[in-house]
Amino acid sequence: MTLYLAESVLPQNLRERALLEQATKKISAQASEHNSALIEVQVAEDLSRAFFIFESTEQQTVRNLLTASEVPVTLVKQVRLLGQELEDLRKNVPQVKYLVEWNLPEGLTMDAYLNRKKENSVGYANVPEVTFERTYVCEDMTKCLCLYQAPKKEDIYRAREAVKAPVDAITETVTISVDK
Repeated sequence: MTLYLAESVLPQNLRERALLEQATKKISAQASEHNSALIEVQVAEDLSRAFFIFESTEQQTVRNLLTASEVPVTLVKQVRLLGQELEDLRKNVPQVKYLVEWNLPEGLTMDAYLNRKKENSVGYANVPEVTFERTYVCEDMTKCLCLYQAPKKEDIYRAREAVKAPVDAITETVTISVDK
């Protein structure tokens, strides 16, 4: 099975937390019927955007699961999880407060990205108030999402500077519970 990131700009009818939670439960139940699993859902605090992580055999299955629940899909890409074990996430998805998007530079390879990450991650020690949780990096090397816990957004900028990693966008998030 493969991990997929699916992004959505949520329609007005899903911009209430209770309704979004209901939709998420439905998506999770349908995923298991299609030999897939909804692993994690991070949503912008204003409920305008959602980031879904699925485990599935096919990209199209992920797209179909979301569209069947009237969740518009703006992106579906195969991703690699870094910084946390999938087995641990299956048991418990830790709450995060910030999601950082970074559109990776053209020509960056996965090996170069992983080496850079390994070399620079020691910089997090300089910003102890920030906890790096995990990263989802697209296998096509177009973007990555990094998830953090921190008191405020400015701390995330300082942490990213400390690890020499750019920021294209920071979204304050809420974690939507996924029925397992």
